[in-house]
Amino acid sequence: MKIIYAFPEPLPLDRARGLQAVSTVAALGRAGIEVDFAFVPVAGVDPFTHYGLNRPPGVTLIPIARSLPWPLSRLHSNRLFFANLRRHFGDQLYRLPLLVRHLKLAALIAERLPGASMLYEAHEVFGDTAAAGKREANRALERRIMAGAQAVVANSGATARRLKELYPGPAVPEVIPNGVDRPGQLPDKPWADARRHVIYAGSFFPWKGAAELVHAAAGLPGYCITLVGGDEARISELSSSVSDEGAEVLFAGHLPHAQVMSRLSAACIAVLPNRDNTDSSFTSPIKLFEYMAAGCAIVASDLPALREILNGEEAIWVRPGDPDALAAGIRRLGEDALLATRMGQRVREKSIRYTWDARAGRLMVILGAFGQRQVARP
Repeated sequence: MKIIYAFPEPLPLDRARGLQAVSTVAALGRAGIEVDFAFVPVAGVDPFTHYGLNRPPGVTLIPIARSLPWPLSRLHSNRLFFANLRRHFGDQLYRLPLLVRHLKLAALIAERLPGASMLYEAHEVFGDTAAAGKREANRALERRIMAGAQAVVANSGATARRLKELYPGPAVPEVIPNGVDRPGQLPDKPWADARRHVIYAGSFFPWKGAAELVHAAAGLPGYCITLVGGDEARISELSSSVSDEGAEVLFAGHLPHAQVMSRLSAACIAVLPNRDNTDSSFTSPIKLFEYMAAGCAIVASDLPALREILNGEEAIWVRPGDPDALAAGIRRLGEDALLATRMGQRVREKSIRYTWDARAGRLMVILGAFGQRQVARP
């Protein structure tokens, strides 16, 4: 089987969707699918090398520009990417399955390539998460995709339910969460001193809850909390609110993905402090699966999207947006090494269900059905 994976943004990308796209392509390649990986290149950088992944032999990198030639190279758009994609692949865009996770590109394909075999990956409902002035425009794009895609995959049950509610039609989303490259072995963790090995890894967008974790640290003297991620401006902002009387708070900054996994593998308690808002409603956080694969005991905001993955016994659940509740959850694990050890072992075992390779196997079933249908060019 051969497919085209189209990603109209530069790779590597300092957002989780960059890692998600490259990991998905790598897993499909390992499963034996030939993938023409079309993306916007960054000069001199191989996206697989950047994320610490080996590129399977069947994966071909296809650099596609999304901007005009110099001196207008600062102008870029999805329409330019689509035009260049069409110029490069020609009729193959009708003959090969297309895997797309980008809203505007998927809408262009649905509109201009009717009949193409497109699998759309929905990682949120843009008609809900966009700013108020853009919601109707995004709903028009999603409506077009849901009517034109041959299949739709949603990252969570909440995403799938909302898509069906807004856009009833022929495409019925199948829920396939994000994944993780699961380490084969982990180092021995210092569970008896778990309070000194607390970690958060991810972006510092407000809805992610990193600020609540910093505020929670004020109530955790004797603890050490490391935050991985964030840009200089956000780190400076959060570090200025660290209490001198609470936990030691360390900001590691943005690290290569392999180093992030190394940090997680050495940590004991991992924190997922998302706020309860629209963005969190549709999340399938890669960091959750990485926490699980690293065998960390997890303190998580009690949100439906996270409860889809972990049950009541597999995390310490806390009220979203409440630093005091967050501190209490972390303290519970820091004061009970046996509980923390058992929870870390439990989620480590469960993580085998959520590898990128397992996810690729489910995508292959959908993509394989495409090959049973002959698509004629209009």
